[in-house]
Amino acid sequence: MRIVFVHPNYHSGGAEIAGNWPPAWVAYLAGSLKAAGFTDIHFIDAMTHHIGPEALRARLAELKPDIVGTTAITPAIYEAEGVLKIAAEVVPDALRVLGGIHATFMFRQVLEEAPWVDVIVRGEGEEIMTALAEAVRDGRYPAERRKIRGLAFRDGDEIVATQAASTVKNLDAIDPDWSLLEWDSYIYVPLGVKVAIPNMARGCPFTCSFCSQWKFWRDYRVRDPKKVVDEIERLVNDHGVGFFILADEEPTINKKKFVEFCQELIDRGLNERVKWGINTRVTDIWRDRDLLKFYRKAGLVHVSLGTEAAAQMKLDLFNKETTVAQNKEAIRLLREADIFTEAQFIVGLDNETAETLEETYQMAWDWQPDLANWSMYTPWPFTPLFQEIRDQVEVFDYSKYNFVTPIMKPAALTRGELLDGVMKNYRRFYMKKALFHYPWRGTGFRRRYLLGCLKAFLKAGVGRTFYDLGKAGYWGPQTKDKVDFHFDDTRKIAPAQMADWEAAADRAARAAERREAVRAQGKERAKERNAALAGVPDLGPMACGGGKGQMEGAE
Repeated sequence: MRIVFVHPNYHSGGAEIAGNWPPAWVAYLAGSLKAAGFTDIHFIDAMTHHIGPEALRARLAELKPDIVGTTAITPAIYEAEGVLKIAAEVVPDALRVLGGIHATFMFRQVLEEAPWVDVIVRGEGEEIMTALAEAVRDGRYPAERRKIRGLAFRDGDEIVATQAASTVKNLDAIDPDWSLLEWDSYIYVPLGVKVAIPNMARGCPFTCSFCSQWKFWRDYRVRDPKKVVDEIERLVNDHGVGFFILADEEPTINKKKFVEFCQELIDRGLNERVKWGINTRVTDIWRDRDLLKFYRKAGLVHVSLGTEAAAQMKLDLFNKETTVAQNKEAIRLLREADIFTEAQFIVGLDNETAETLEETYQMAWDWQPDLANWSMYTPWPFTPLFQEIRDQVEVFDYSKYNFVTPIMKPAALTRGELLDGVMKNYRRFYMKKALFHYPWRGTGFRRRYLLGCLKAFLKAGVGRTFYDLGKAGYWGPQTKDKVDFHFDDTRKIAPAQMADWEAAADRAARAAERREAVRAQGKERAKERNAALAGVPDLGPMACGGGKGQMEGAE
């Protein structure tokens, strides 16, 4: 049985600035499938190779797959649906499978707007995709599809979601197959080396209101650090990888495992052969301040910090559980450890003004990270914050939900003014860095890396791919009133998805009512107990299970 995976041909002006990223999902799915006996697996990276519809038609016609699978984050969903529409026309007998975070939570929307999608994999794909492929191979699909956990599909007029599958409990059993990728295509521009995105942990214990990752991965799990380093060693030896970014949301959360990981890299000498970067929280940097130089010794050279906002009010809104002062201190600590810092800011909420945009610039310059990014607030349709502000959302063209297009319009700014304000911040920050910092700060690797980052920004700027400026027609402040983001106004929330949201909201409201009733009942019982205890002498503090005497000498 032949399985063909396709990475959709979607491009935005954000993630690709630093290079082409290898689609890790293919490697991890293929590894699990091969372990189950599926060896005839092919991969088409339509994004990296800019493969258009006709070329994709030709490839699929040539390969004649039994299963065609693709995935999508929210902005790539229409391209992913398009991949499977082409498959329906070219290889109609092939099972058409869609996975990824958007389809997981928005399966009713997807199945209503793209009826040619046969089945959706909801959640982590390794075990679900393997069970699905086994059913197809054994002739049990579609007859037994309702028995497979983690699927969604149409059955006549009914949209069916089977019982949710559990998360992958034994991450150490996953052995990704990176050989499917054409490694010469994945280059990290700042260093000019091949780049990989391995995975050490899944999930996140934090619940930032704008983020969907903690909902998708659900529980937090960590792989054996030695097995992760085994994987990295193969990437370096077999594929010539010179830089990697841990795909984890917050790889430093489990301090013990992260330290073990770093030590293993050092013990094997990989710290001298490959450099790497992470995303993490400012609180972890403060916690590990005495270990930062050790992390640098292990090869960690780049840390992207979720600083998110220059105002405490916004940090509280995002449920970040951090402070502005902590952000500044974390950047200082990383700088002292010779680790490059990248500060991330979210802009474009309803209360954004020219003054608040200026505030983020001034804050960024005061903090002095090596790099700064201003990302447009993008309300993922399956996050808590989206549900809170849903009535304010005007754009449902998910292809524009890419962190560079202003989906939300602030009350005091037009979308063009917001884009112009962000570009003004970028221009000032990087012009100053290019003239006064990058060429003169440090020597050797530090200078080479910073100049490489500048090269990446300049390349995207000259090609007008940065922030989709070319698509929007932005050429500077004089064009801010003329930019056109080309929103597809015909895109709406599907009735089935809306009904699902309303049902979920009703369930949440009923749960809130129950919690409030329980609290009220507890208060009444407390009053009754207090009344019953009236007149009882105060015995002072007492140890659990005993009298006052047990407290004597306690520390």
